[in-house]
Amino acid sequence: MLRRSTLLFVAVSFLILAGCRGAPIYDVVGAPVATGTKPATMESVQQAILMSGTSLGWKMEPKSPGLITGVLDLRTHHAVVDITYDTKTYNIKYKDSTNLDYDGKNIHKNYNGWIENLDKAIRSNLAKT
Repeated sequence: MLRRSTLLFVAVSFLILAGCRGAPIYDVVGAPVATGTKPATMESVQQAILMSGTSLGWKMEPKSPGLITGVLDLRTHHAVVDITYDTKTYNIKYKDSTNLDYDGKNIHKNYNGWIENLDKAIRSNLAKT
């Protein structure tokens, strides 16, 4: 009886822990800069990225032409991304995090949702230019 309950406990614990496992990091690579009516400029792409991140709670800081660092702090979670761009494409790449269980490959599943939302906002703001 004790063996059966121990095995059941181990099996349930394994299933719970497996469900908490992270997901592979989602980076946006080579996303096209698709604007509305005007051709893209470095300034218009930068503004679209800055507006997008800020509207979602990211702290956006231009570092150099073609590079913005975004920081998101939610509760105890901290995520940092580098966003590189030109007039043809943009990229959102993981840079650093705290309390997101990053193990060199996988990260807390919410992180990917934040990046997907940022990507959607950037695409939307670019289309308005």
